[in-house]
Amino acid sequence: MSMPIADAWWSSFRTAGEVEVTYVELKPDPEREAAALELLNGAERSQWQRYQHPGPRRRFSLCRAALRAKLGLRLGCAGERIEFRFSTYGKPFANVGGSPAPISFNISHSGDHGLIAIARSGRVGVDVEERSARHDLDGPMAAVLGPDERWALSQVRRDRRHHLFFRIWTIKEALIKGLGTGHHTDVSGFQVPASMRGGESEGLFRFPHLPAVTWRLEDLGNSDFAAAVAHELPPGSHYSLTRD
Repeated sequence: MSMPIADAWWSSFRTAGEVEVTYVELKPDPEREAAALELLNGAERSQWQRYQHPGPRRRFSLCRAALRAKLGLRLGCAGERIEFRFSTYGKPFANVGGSPAPISFNISHSGDHGLIAIARSGRVGVDVEERSARHDLDGPMAAVLGPDERWALSQVRRDRRHHLFFRIWTIKEALIKGLGTGHHTDVSGFQVPASMRGGESEGLFRFPHLPAVTWRLEDLGNSDFAAAVAHELPPGSHYSLTRD
């Protein structure tokens, strides 16, 4: 179940603090899709078959196969030895030989783009959103933004509002995915750091209901997609950002 690295559809994207971020190309490619299926186990192939449309099928198989390959390299084991389990709220974690693997990971995909975040310790969340030209932000704004975030959005030029909205949204999604509670946590009940709303690429964050836990945030966006990663720092960490 191995494949030549030259044929891989994933590549190193960014090191964000202590988190390794991998980019997964999700454009249609029959040869890659066939190779991805070979890397999946029986349960995953059954899940792949349950998707009714080719887009979700492709994104699932390419991302899951890349995740198996990356975790196998990090854990020093064959990818097929990895078994995925899920927390109460659906966040996946890896087992090897019946025991939880000493590693944290998260995965996200949108359109033709996927990201995998892997950390040695601490919870991690990643989110990617393909940029789209939504014309009406009133609905999403009311649902996911806090008052300071809505104000920040109102202060930028109209042609830049989508860019800022998706920046804020991916940071929030990465935090929620890192926390592992899904959307049982109200995303409008917390706000991203003011420095990141203003354009800084990094920031530190604490959930209002969990003030003892610090998260390191980093914006990963480019011209094709908005993206962010959130990583839980060790207790008592005195992590300093490259910019304040």
